[in-house]
Amino acid sequence: MVAQLQTLSITWQKLPDSFQLPDDPVDNINQPALAAALTDSLHQANRLPDSAITITNYGVCATVNGQLVVKAPDWAYVAKTWASTAELQRSFTPHLEGEVPAIVMEFLSETEGEEYSPKSTYPPGKWFFYESILQVPYYAIFEPDSGDLAVYRLDAGSRYQTQIIEENGLYWIESMNLFLGVWQGKRETRRGYWLRWWDAEGNLLLWGTEQSAQERLRAEQAEQSLVAEHQQLEQERLRAQLAQQAWEQERNKRLKLLEKLQQLGFDLEQLQSEEGE
Repeated sequence: MVAQLQTLSITWQKLPDSFQLPDDPVDNINQPALAAALTDSLHQANRLPDSAITITNYGVCATVNGQLVVKAPDWAYVAKTWASTAELQRSFTPHLEGEVPAIVMEFLSETEGEEYSPKSTYPPGKWFFYESILQVPYYAIFEPDSGDLAVYRLDAGSRYQTQIIEENGLYWIESMNLFLGVWQGKRETRRGYWLRWWDAEGNLLLWGTEQSAQERLRAEQAEQSLVAEHQQLEQERLRAQLAQQAWEQERNKRLKLLEKLQQLGFDLEQLQSEEGE
């Protein structure tokens, strides 16, 4: 499959087995945790079907003017792949092995990077690669320490334009049918700013730990409700028992009184007749 973009010849070829991928350590200590959190909530919400993959520090390939280009976004989502899991162990080539990513994300670090680089000569900068070569619909750049998030959307002219934030303070990502935004709090050992998903109704997609905590809370509330119901039934039973005992005591008093009156020679039938009148 070949596409022409200005003077660029872009082809989609599988990464050769002999190609040596860089084995550089992740230069952003937050990157693994942020990426895992984004994937976790999608999985918990059943928004990660078997045909979809998430990419984190993983090669995305294209061949430009006969030269192989490989970029490793900090996080990306591909809605549909048709290559086998074994074929996707080292890299992913759009159009050949699956759809173009619905969104790519980069997390800024102290080290100067190329997240905003429009460099078009080989090797191209990430901005140029995502915008002009892959033509990814959405590109998000996040600064974990400050919580600053910038989202760019590909326009009709295949150029990134700043995405407008919605009234709810979130960015609508149409290719994901989800909102993306910044959330502050703690997950595992990291406390700070996180990127999180919200559905179209504005409901936060929960992490697995939050889901478990919510289920525990629901179970505790259900147990408390059962205990309260049992206590109420027990109180009603006791009230009924006390009422029965009070009735029996009153009845016994009346019988003893009638018995005593009878012993004193009173005509009980006459007394009952007079009471009836």
